[in-house]
Amino acid sequence: MTEAADELEITTIDDEDDDEIHVTNNVLYSWGKGTQSLHDDSKDRSILDDSGDVYDEESKTAKVSSRLESKSILAIATGQNHSVCVTAQGTTYVVGTNLHGCVDPNLAEGASCYRPQLLESLSSVRVVQVSCGYDHTAALSSNGSVWTWGSNAHGQLGHRINNNNNNNNNCVTSASFEGPTRCRPTGMALGKGRKASVVACGTHYTLVLTTHMSLLACGKPLIAGHREPSEWGMPKQLPTLVGLPLVGVAAGDGHAVVITAHGTTFVWGENRHSCCGREYPSELTVPLAMKLPSNDQSPPGGSDGLTIADELAVQNAACGLEHTVLVTRSGRLLVCGNNNFGQLGIATSELKLSKKIVPVNHPKGGRFVSVEAGYGHSLILDNAGDVWMTTQQGIKCILAGKSALAIAAGGNDNSAVITAAPSGARLLQRQFSVEQTEHPTSIVDAVHVMIGELEGGKGDKTNLSQEIARKSEELLRYPSYLNSLFVNPKQLDTMFERLLRVCSADALQELARAFERGLKGGLDSLRDTRLIHPEAVRCLLQYILFFDIRRDESIVFDRHGETISTFCDTILSLPFEGYKALHSFATLHYKGSLFVKMLVKPLLRTLNVCASHTVDENEVEHFNPSRRAVPVIVAVLSWLYAMAEEQNLAKPSDFYSDGVSEIDVETLFSDLYSMKRASPHERSKHFYITQHPFLLSPGCKRNLLQMESQVSQYKAMVGDMIVSESRNNITVEPFFQLEIEREHLVEQTLERIKQADPKDIRKRLRVSFKGEEGLDAGGVTREFFQLLSEELFDINSGLWSTKYGDEVNWFNADNTWDEKGYEMIGVLFGLALYNNVLLDVRFPMAVYRKLLGLPLGLEDIVDAELRRGLKQLLDYEGDDVEDVFCLSFEVTWMELGEERRLDLKPDGANISVTRDNREEYVLRYVSWILVDSIKSQWEAFESGVMRIMEDSSLDLFLPEELELLVVGSAVLDFNALESNTKYEGGYSAESEVVKNFWLFVKNASKDTQVQLLKFATASTKAPIGGLGKMPFIIQRAGPDSGLLPTSHTCFNTLLLPDYGSDYEKLESNLGRAIVECEGFGLE
Repeated sequence: MTEAADELEITTIDDEDDDEIHVTNNVLYSWGKGTQSLHDDSKDRSILDDSGDVYDEESKTAKVSSRLESKSILAIATGQNHSVCVTAQGTTYVVGTNLHGCVDPNLAEGASCYRPQLLESLSSVRVVQVSCGYDHTAALSSNGSVWTWGSNAHGQLGHRINNNNNNNNNCVTSASFEGPTRCRPTGMALGKGRKASVVACGTHYTLVLTTHMSLLACGKPLIAGHREPSEWGMPKQLPTLVGLPLVGVAAGDGHAVVITAHGTTFVWGENRHSCCGREYPSELTVPLAMKLPSNDQSPPGGSDGLTIADELAVQNAACGLEHTVLVTRSGRLLVCGNNNFGQLGIATSELKLSKKIVPVNHPKGGRFVSVEAGYGHSLILDNAGDVWMTTQQGIKCILAGKSALAIAAGGNDNSAVITAAPSGARLLQRQFSVEQTEHPTSIVDAVHVMIGELEGGKGDKTNLSQEIARKSEELLRYPSYLNSLFVNPKQLDTMFERLLRVCSADALQELARAFERGLKGGLDSLRDTRLIHPEAVRCLLQYILFFDIRRDESIVFDRHGETISTFCDTILSLPFEGYKALHSFATLHYKGSLFVKMLVKPLLRTLNVCASHTVDENEVEHFNPSRRAVPVIVAVLSWLYAMAEEQNLAKPSDFYSDGVSEIDVETLFSDLYSMKRASPHERSKHFYITQHPFLLSPGCKRNLLQMESQVSQYKAMVGDMIVSESRNNITVEPFFQLEIEREHLVEQTLERIKQADPKDIRKRLRVSFKGEEGLDAGGVTREFFQLLSEELFDINSGLWSTKYGDEVNWFNADNTWDEKGYEMIGVLFGLALYNNVLLDVRFPMAVYRKLLGLPLGLEDIVDAELRRGLKQLLDYEGDDVEDVFCLSFEVTWMELGEERRLDLKPDGANISVTRDNREEYVLRYVSWILVDSIKSQWEAFESGVMRIMEDSSLDLFLPEELELLVVGSAVLDFNALESNTKYEGGYSAESEVVKNFWLFVKNASKDTQVQLLKFATASTKAPIGGLGKMPFIIQRAGPDSGLLPTSHTCFNTLLLPDYGSDYEKLESNLGRAIVECEGFGLE
């Protein structure tokens, strides 16, 4: 692998000190064909003798003397036809056969340059690294530019060329065009702001690794990709490599390899003799991750592509004609491809070809650190500075004890080595300055240091804040940077929180502007790419946190929503592989509170801002200019919600959006109405916020359902309107009237419902108790359903199983004679929902799941003992399931004193439950318990519910939310109720009797508190949102007297006489009132 000079152990000596410097020259060794290598003569030099052993004296004779002996060599490269070296002064020397000008375009075509000579045309450029292709050469300069010369027939030089001679874009195609040869050294067109860190040449192509960890390619299409005629030969990024944090590159004859910061390798090109680590296809047109040895496929830490064991994480690579050699962080080799010359480091007698990657260890237990490859040989450097070469007998040491610093290999057996100076100085000394680029890790470290200085009150706050903003923008602008950092997202969260704490308001605004510029730049760089590799997409998850800069509402950020729109569009346009990778990262690394804090909340806050609006003094609504981003934000949140639901990463309440839930209920209802009327095709083309109910709070859903019921009640009322032409008037009955005797509550209610016209039952319910004065404004209805619940849901009624005691209402499978009773209960259940009244029912969650049409599972089994037993069956690890559990596909139960049996499948009594079929058994058993055994009872109950709620939007609710809607919450927060209470008739929160009332409430037992709530509101539960969301009024009921408190439950109003500061009197009278009083009366 070709490495940038600043990746080696190199010191830099500034120009102004040249006169005072004495540089001890290092030593250059060269082997191979004399006309193509750095020998300084025309003699061919072989490392091995005829028997394959290393010549004893070869290291001495291979030492380069004369012209290069007086030079301190900085970098070397060799290929099939020529070789290049660079001195410590940055001058370039070339040697070899001048094929198409690859040595020096000023020399004759095909001329042989036997001795290294100065490349005069590059004398003004200070070079730090070189690479040789088949017939072209590339040099990396100290300022990050790349100079190329030789053949450009395939566009491998990356020069700007106009191939449209006739000004007709159709006359020349990229495939047919052939560029010039013998091109003089010219800078590659890398693009604005790009600087190179490594250059690597293959046969007819060039790869450039930039300082921002991206890869540019030019040359033959299989490696560099196809070009439009107008872009022929221009260096471009490969769409599938964009975003990868690339740190290394290797170019072979027809295939190439890149290495990421995490040690993953990607390969593409010609797959001759399985040199790409796989048997087929014959060509890889897009870079794919190299397949690791099968026995090491699951390293510790997970399969996320980041936590790779050192035995598999690659740090260096080389590509030959038909083979590939990788060097891992642990110092072993991973090899694949043709081994006809032993180039894989394995004796040819043992292996002729490897179609997959196989490991090769150091012969003496050392650690290899780098590798270079020729057509049929590999040169390897170890941590002791010894140089090894592959032979047909295996790996052999060719240069020991010389402290080698750099190696090069290419063509047919051409090799070169730079060793330490005889004085022992193990450095490559550069005698000029090189532009340095900060490594991403250094940027993060610097930000932490500056944050620490701000926290400690050190340094200039303005300068520090500006520098933090600049570095933050740089991190965000280059996705590859972020993808190389923060493997643990907690590290990013910690840095972000420190920034928010330490920065002043002005500094935060400056930071917000930097974030916005960085995010825009980073997202723009991902346009027209194909993000399919896990390491390339991780930055998208990291980007989300930076939108949380608007946690401070005074911060101006992304005012028009352009950045968040682009971000969401990027995620939503990911190919399947990209979605899969993001899903993997989010579930593996964003666990606990991080998923909600770093992924969900920033998007919710952004959604709240985008969905917000204001109303001016003229009552004109003004919507946020970023409102257009709402659909795409919701789409990303939908993806996160599905992920959280699947992996149990967050609670449903974590996704409630205040901004959406606070939208006017009429607006939401209009959206819901339009969505329900739309066809599936229309729903796919238009955005409806109510199509994403996970964003709506339970209170918002209740309001929508209530409005839906009101519209339905209005339609029922209008449909029953009677027009009298003779009297010229209209008769309207807006209510479904129920007049019931308390003593015959259930019988009369059921009879009245049976007789009711279907149209009437859809009107608003109004209840009155015979013999009691009162106007039902809601309170009477609430008490009616409270009393009805106590009788209908009594387990002794025969409708409910007695197996679970008073705690659960589950359908009595033995009750096959009263289907009408279940239907009437369903009707009353629907009426309670329809009229927004709570019921005192104890249904298990399975009932609500069945109502919503959701699938049922083992966790829905009501019987805890049965559920535990079935789970033990599934979890049992032994092979003797049949003997231990002694089960068959048959269920037995008692019905009216008789044992009943049923096969769960044909001939189930004779089919034993085994390890192989136990999952089927549990599935069938659960289905029988929750569905089949109560089929008739459930169908009757469900039909009753749907008589009332058939067209309603119950599917907005989750099962837990539906339960809350039906029965309310048993959590009674009277502190919240106190904060929400209003006072009338002269009372205030400071009135003595009011203070005593709240003292009484807080000192009361839980049962007394429940009775008080029932006395004042006709309900024993808190509605959705808790008591803090329930309107409550305490009204003065005259001066001090012996009268007991009363209430208007219809209006949640407590009428409290002014007992003054007499706490005992309030305690006595209020206690008597809530225990003794029943019935309604409006005075």
